[in-house]
Amino acid sequence: MAVLENLLGIDNQAELAKAEEKLSKVRAKELVEVGMIDAFEIGTFKGLSQIHGYLFQDIYPFAGQIRTVDLAKGQFRFAPIVYLKQALSQIEKMPQKEYDDIIGKYVEMNVAHPFREGNGRATRIWFDQILKANLQKVVDWNLVDKDEYLTAMILSPVSDLQIKELLKGALTDKINDHEMFFKGIDASYYYEGYTEFKTSDL
Repeated sequence: MAVLENLLGIDNQAELAKAEEKLSKVRAKELVEVGMIDAFEIGTFKGLSQIHGYLFQDIYPFAGQIRTVDLAKGQFRFAPIVYLKQALSQIEKMPQKEYDDIIGKYVEMNVAHPFREGNGRATRIWFDQILKANLQKVVDWNLVDKDEYLTAMILSPVSDLQIKELLKGALTDKINDHEMFFKGIDASYYYEGYTEFKTSDL
């Protein structure tokens, strides 16, 4: 497996994963501690690219930039490059006032998968920002089982009922709780196999 081009000059996948987790979790912590997240657009691709760019600025030269290669995970193929910008434009126009609409928008952005790496982690923060702005809620990701979540996301382009119910049960009004945000970042990274560091300890 080829190691992604990175700003650290690392050519070992395990070493890169460890550095990526540590450096991007430090940046995730800064998002709320310094209030950076409040300056980002909500519900737009620009807002998502701002989050992605901030998280991965120390690791990847493509941080915050649209991918230039087609991506697939298992049997699932994400939006092809030739349609990606058009898809992102359509997603931006989707409504985001009601819970069902926000879930629909989140599912479509996951299908678009606009970045080369780090899509899930950046998009979950983006999703929470939409929930916070419109519903005064966020997801307590600690309450969301990894296997149930991954299964529901795989099914979501066909039917979003499972992911809708799963995340609805984890909504909380603790929208400014930094400790819960840090634990949520750890849960979000755990879904992707990153478990070396606790955000609160960095």
